[in-house]
Amino acid sequence: MVKHIVMFKLKDSLSEKEKQEIAGSFKSAIEALPEKIDFIRYIHVGININTSEKWDICLESTFDTLDDVKAYSVHPAHVAAAGIIKEAKEDRACVDFEQ
Repeated sequence: MVKHIVMFKLKDSLSEKEKQEIAGSFKSAIEALPEKIDFIRYIHVGININTSEKWDICLESTFDTLDDVKAYSVHPAHVAAAGIIKEAKEDRACVDFEQ
């Protein structure tokens, strides 16, 4: 199994309300993906409640293989969901590791 962890920092120019709306829309779209992408084993989006930390959003997902992670990254349903934060994100960090 491969754990895929991604963290996002939203632009500081966004208001807290805008950040919450964008993060909420992103969470809903990402967590709906297992209905469209059958090789996602687990997926969850956490919205950081500690505004003094750098990262605003954490995506945690599990796949059978790294090839599945790569296929997920270019899947049209994922690309559409990721588009929700495309213009709002300032930074992104990712780690993929075997479980």
